[in-house]
Amino acid sequence: MSQESGPGGASTTGAGRSARPLDHVDRRILAELVRDGRTSVRTLAARLHISRTNAYARVERLLRDGVVTGFQARVAPEAAGLGTSAYIAITIEQNTWRDVSAELAQVRYLEHAALVGGDHDVLALVRAPDNATLRDVVLTRVQSIPGVLSTRTWLVFHEFDGETSPWGPATPLPPPGPRRPGP
Repeated sequence: MSQESGPGGASTTGAGRSARPLDHVDRRILAELVRDGRTSVRTLAARLHISRTNAYARVERLLRDGVVTGFQARVAPEAAGLGTSAYIAITIEQNTWRDVSAELAQVRYLEHAALVGGDHDVLALVRAPDNATLRDVVLTRVQSIPGVLSTRTWLVFHEFDGETSPWGPATPLPPPGPRRPGP
């Protein structure tokens, strides 16, 4: 979702709500939490060379502002028995997104779906135990949803996470400089 600069330099989200811009410490906190969501505030503070109070306050603010929406385990699909992955491009009838998305949300093995621009309307990621199940998901379940006009399926042979994502590999912040006396 795009963010635009609002009054006073704050950014606004698509919901019309102002969000504070993230500074380098916030971004480092996000990188650490993405790397390991179980990281304690104490460890987080030590890695970032900030006080525990500061780390706790920042994590609480990121949660309150909706920047961090929760903590969850990342599951290796193949190790969990879902060895067949595919992206499905779906073309839908105009003005059926709400109904189609509600139906797609109920499709077993569909991990993620997004309304997109381009030649297709929806891009969905399916993780299934085998090709027969994938075929059933696409040909029986998805194509039977009212409003779905067509699908196109791409099998995933290999996947990886980008190394330079905004929350990519954490690198430690430099230690803070000498503190200046306050006014």
